[in-house]
Amino acid sequence: MAIKVILDEIMFKRKIKVTDLAANIDLTEANLSILKTGKARAIRFSTLEALCRELNCQPGDLLTFVADEIEEVELVHNNFESKKIAENSI
Repeated sequence: MAIKVILDEIMFKRKIKVTDLAANIDLTEANLSILKTGKARAIRFSTLEALCRELNCQPGDLLTFVADEIEEVELVHNNFESKKIAENSI
């Protein structure tokens, strides 16, 4: 499972450039680019707060959960097995 930053989509919708946003939230352009491209491994709450304040959004607008492909297959398999057991017990 992974949490992904979808800052690029919000920036595109708001028509704001990396240079402008970085200056407004006091973050380097390099660090903002890492967030924007989804390569960040972590984000500080203070950075998340500054982004939300500047972009007038909620943290959930900037972050999304993406399940790993293996995890999704396991969930489908477990769900199938549960249904099979339930049908057999009726």
